[in-house]
Amino acid sequence: MGVQTMSLQAHQLACARGERQLFSDLNFELQSGEALWLKGRNGSGKSSLLRLLCGLGRPLLGEVRWNGTPIQRLREDYHRQLIYCGHASAIKDDLSAWENVVVSSTLSGVACSRDQALVALVSVGLGGSAELPARALSQGQRRRVALARLALDRLPPLLLLDEPFVALDQPAVQTLCRTLNWHLAGGGMLVYTTHQAQALEARRLGQFDLDQLAPW
Repeated sequence: MGVQTMSLQAHQLACARGERQLFSDLNFELQSGEALWLKGRNGSGKSSLLRLLCGLGRPLLGEVRWNGTPIQRLREDYHRQLIYCGHASAIKDDLSAWENVVVSSTLSGVACSRDQALVALVSVGLGGSAELPARALSQGQRRRVALARLALDRLPPLLLLDEPFVALDQPAVQTLCRTLNWHLAGGGMLVYTTHQAQALEARRLGQFDLDQLAPW
């Protein structure tokens, strides 16, 4: 990862689910080496905001900008700059654990071989389950498969993670925190939701409470 300064901006975002407006006039800026913890009660719009940030949804008003340019104009160029892990693991039951890592990484624009996938699975404690079909894995194991691509050698600059610590045991949480701290130390950026406070090391660690919409 280079030392180039990057920025992610939310500019006057408004979002609705059906007839209900979740939030409006939402603004923040995230730069290299910084992390943002999205907080709020269930239904406050945390997952919806992450989907807006990765371009999977469109805001009612406002825009998301990458290095000052609206992401709608960047399209695939922007998608290659990020990894998005939603609350649902999005694991394909018919594929083995290692095949899921390869497929998800490739779809994110990061080439991944079988050997690299196996190393990533070992790092999250699933080395012995790499050949198992995903349908045979527990919820916690499926979550680890989804997060294993974060253990690959090369990550894009921006990580957008929805409840990454859910269904993980303490050793897996510690491993993930080390991975995220390494990413931040190298100039990467992180936006995440969690109900579990974790000791992450960032140049700036912000908290944005969607229940209050306090500017950050």
